[in-house]
Amino acid sequence: MMKAIVFETPGSPSVLQLQDIPAPTIQTETDVLVRLRAAGINPIDTKLRARGTFYPEKTPHVLGCDGAGVVEAVGAGVQSFQVGDEVFFCNGGLGGSRGTYAEFAVVDQRFLALKPAALSFAEAAAAPLVLITAWESLYDRGRLQAGQKVLIQAGAGGVGHVAVQLGKLQGAEVCTTVSSEEKANFVKQLGADLVILYKNTDVVDEVLTWTQGQGVDLAFDTVGGETFYQTIPAVKIYGDLVTILEPDPAVGNLTTARMRNLRISLELMLTPMLQSLVEEQEQQAHILQKCARLCDRNLLKIHVSQTFPLEQAQAAHELLETGSVTGKIVLLIS
Repeated sequence: MMKAIVFETPGSPSVLQLQDIPAPTIQTETDVLVRLRAAGINPIDTKLRARGTFYPEKTPHVLGCDGAGVVEAVGAGVQSFQVGDEVFFCNGGLGGSRGTYAEFAVVDQRFLALKPAALSFAEAAAAPLVLITAWESLYDRGRLQAGQKVLIQAGAGGVGHVAVQLGKLQGAEVCTTVSSEEKANFVKQLGADLVILYKNTDVVDEVLTWTQGQGVDLAFDTVGGETFYQTIPAVKIYGDLVTILEPDPAVGNLTTARMRNLRISLELMLTPMLQSLVEEQEQQAHILQKCARLCDRNLLKIHVSQTFPLEQAQAAHELLETGSVTGKIVLLIS
């Protein structure tokens, strides 16, 4: 048995309950049993809790895609990891009992990466989903190149704060939006070249001034809603706009995007898990391996703003749903 945060029916954070449930076991020769030390909390968790999971029939549900911990046991065919290795990953947590808000998780060796030595378990658990999302958005979807200019909406957030750093590591000039002076100072420390307090100024005007009226080569929207549509005129003609949320036709239209001949890309890093695409999940593990090397060279930092013990998952969800979190929130498991 193990302790886990579970829920049966969707609802407010109060549906999350600490319970004893059967611990997962190794089922295939490539499975790895991980004793979890921390679990990252992401907006997808709060959405699944509120609206229902992708697999509603597989109750009870254990949320959490992001995890970090120590290898407890390995299947007979595991060659990449051994007992005692410190690892991190993004896997499970989309419905059913395979989530990281728990003491143990079983993950195929192909989807695991060695934890960066430079990161704590909390920092490592906060990293996978946002790192993969930002990497795929900027490098794979947006094709960001050295010398280009990129706009990152909400640069102090979970995805945003790593996107700012990945943009700079690629040799791009980075502009980002934030809501407060405190967050402005935070993203400047991460390397942002231009910081726009969007509550105080017109973002498009600032961006056009910064780019001599041309617009950015690439814009990365991590907010959605009206922000997606408001970003369009800040992108240069024939430029790229990547969003991690589904554009809402109720709040805008693509007329300006069409007139500017923009290439619009949708990013959902969960697709390989949802579609059971093994090769793509392996590629995401490789992204984590690359990011781990950057972390260990002190070129990439993960900001954890607050941690909660596992049994306080309700409070952690309540905080995330305020929408004002800098960096990431993490559950500590011991």
